[in-house]
Amino acid sequence: MVDFSALRILVLGDVMLDRFLYGAVERISPEAPVPVVRLGRTLAMPGGAGNVARNISALGGQAVLVGLVGRDAAAAEFRSLLAADPRLVDALVEGEGRPTICKMRVIAGNQQVVRLDDEVSAPADAAEQAALTGVVEAALPGCQALILSDYAKGVLAPAVIAAAIAAAKRQGIPVLADPKSEDFALYRGADCLTPNARELGRAARLPVGTEAEVAAAARKVMAAAGLPALLCTRAEKGMTLVRADGAVESVPAEAREVFDVSGAGDTVIATLALAHAAGRSLGEAMRLANAAAGIVVGKLGTATVSADELAHALRAGGGAPDPVALLDHAAALRQVRDWQAHGLRVGFANGCFDILHAGHVALLGAARRRCDRLVVALNTDASTARLKGPTRPVNPLADRAAVIAALAAVDAVVAFEEDTPLELIRLLRPEVLIKGADYRIDQVVGADLVQAAGGEVALIELLPGRSTTGLVTRLGGKPGP
Repeated sequence: MVDFSALRILVLGDVMLDRFLYGAVERISPEAPVPVVRLGRTLAMPGGAGNVARNISALGGQAVLVGLVGRDAAAAEFRSLLAADPRLVDALVEGEGRPTICKMRVIAGNQQVVRLDDEVSAPADAAEQAALTGVVEAALPGCQALILSDYAKGVLAPAVIAAAIAAAKRQGIPVLADPKSEDFALYRGADCLTPNARELGRAARLPVGTEAEVAAAARKVMAAAGLPALLCTRAEKGMTLVRADGAVESVPAEAREVFDVSGAGDTVIATLALAHAAGRSLGEAMRLANAAAGIVVGKLGTATVSADELAHALRAGGGAPDPVALLDHAAALRQVRDWQAHGLRVGFANGCFDILHAGHVALLGAARRRCDRLVVALNTDASTARLKGPTRPVNPLADRAAVIAALAAVDAVVAFEEDTPLELIRLLRPEVLIKGADYRIDQVVGADLVQAAGGEVALIELLPGRSTTGLVTRLGGKPGP
């Protein structure tokens, strides 16, 4: 996995404050045929270009965010959110008489019910354009890439785009743009554009249903705009990278489940820019971006992808191996809270998992079907020896973690030194606690904690005749107790 911590990316574009209202629907209003949402919790985060910056930060890089906000309470809230993240640098410009763009989404269960937009999308005036250009030129030194995040809300006027690209070229850094204008020539000088298929089709005025059609449409707009590369995101069909030299590369989509596609394009361009700035080719960077997109659409709301999640996805997908399969407790806590903040139910299973067999795979597969994300906690070697005897484990913790982390059903792996995972359960507070059906609920460690918090304990039927102890015995070893 690439370490992005030394990278600094400037993000220029339309920023907005995203608000999410989560609740439950239990009835239809008697006043009109609409659902009544009983409000549960609210969440606010930087959206638009702000979400690109958040994705950069989540992956370990630093983002300098340049955009327009108003002189209002929403701008103050937006800036306070940036200030809470040490890897986000506030380089925002305040516009005269321009309100901060706000988008409010009401979500019931896993379904978005309605979105309310409060915005002004008029082009930035001359003074605002000059201020934006000045900030970009001052902030670019020390950056390794420039992202243009265009949401067609007025920031990326033609003069601002041209000035930003020229400034980046003087610094010798790559420029990647997520376009909204149908005239891709506005982004002349960029190193790569990342339109979705619909945007590409509109710009080229050509069909884009197949890979060949995408390549033809990309070549047309690239020739007209003098672009060296274009990455087309194609939803369930994956991604296609087209280069000016005629080369075409495609990757299939990697999402296991789709909850919400909000902000997926932000994740793609953030990951692509970081990977390319780190020295990866655009083809290699596309594969990382595709893996990241497959993760983010499995979350509710304007979400991000962490470096740990991306590393796990690459291991599970057979990508570049990562030797660090285990999360420490602090990283596991951050990951679990991020999932829960996006409305995902976290499951927790534990065990030694010494020699992986079909029974383990079946158990973890069934466990994953009971939750949205599955954490597996492994006994350390010392803990396993106390539980199973001095000849165990057969495989050391690092090996057991690497094998478990490679399973598609598993989303995170952590270890515990104690005889039971009680303190880890208390720390992570999962919604679903999973154990084999050879236990009773009153025998499951942590069951009372999970149930008291409104969660559930799931007892999974085991495959008969499968056990690590049996395997060790058949191999001539001494079984554990």
